Parts: sequence; structure tokens; C-alpha cells
Amino acid sequence: MYLFLMKPLQRVLCVEDDPDIREIIQLALIDVGGLAVIACESGQHALAEVDQFKPQLIVLDVMMPGMDGPETLHALREQGSVRESTALAFMTAKVHPQELDRYRELGIVNVIPKPFDPMALADQLHAIWSQFDE
Repeated sequence: MYLFLMKPLQRVLCVEDDPDIREIIQLALIDVGGLAVIACESGQHALAEVDQFKPQLIVLDVMMPGMDGPETLHALREQGSVRESTALAFMTAKVHPQELDRYRELGIVNVIPKPFDPMALADQLHAIWSQFDE
């Protein structure tokens, strides 16, 4: 019998347009969660950073000016930056069942509802990472 262990979550790319939320995310994931994080203010910034950083998990804010979360996800896929080994999550206040179904159709592993608990955010991402491997 072979036992395959999933590589632990280490690198997360977050895309969030609100600077205060972006700062909270960074503090929560870096200081509390011990993760390597790049926090981008826009989809365009994420497109520029993603290939060099090679995140294991990408968290996208759904509602952003310019390129929203789903559009950013599409652009990342078009660019070839989302691999089979990349887990995807959305962060949003819109968590109605129809929206959740639509997000999952886009290939999202799970949704982090806003507002989120900064002290629990790293644990939520680790749970999404384990869910991704199932």
C-alpha cells in the first residue's frame, strides 16, 4: 500500500481591492498562519505576479472594480497560470446558494464568506487546501 502525502500549504496569492482588508489578510496569513503571501490589489497585478510566485492556492475577491474575481480567474487560466495543482477560492459577501453553485461551476474549491475572522483565516485556507486534495 502506498501512502501519498499532500504537500503542505505554503504559498497563497490573494487578490483583494480594499487596502485595509488586504493588510488584514497579510497579517492573518503571514503572522498568524506562517504562510508566504502575495496580496494583489487587482486582477492585473495578480496576472503580473502569479507565474513567478507559483501559488498553491489563489484567493480571489469576487467583487472588484475593473476585472472582478471570475474575470481574473478566466484571465489567469488564459495566461496558463492556473495549473491542476492550484487550488482556487473566492472571498465574498455574496454567499447565496445560487452564487455558490455558480462559483463551483467555475472550478472554485470553496468560498470564504465576508466578513471573515482574521484569526481563523489561515485555518480556513488549510481546510480548503485539504478539500482540494480529496
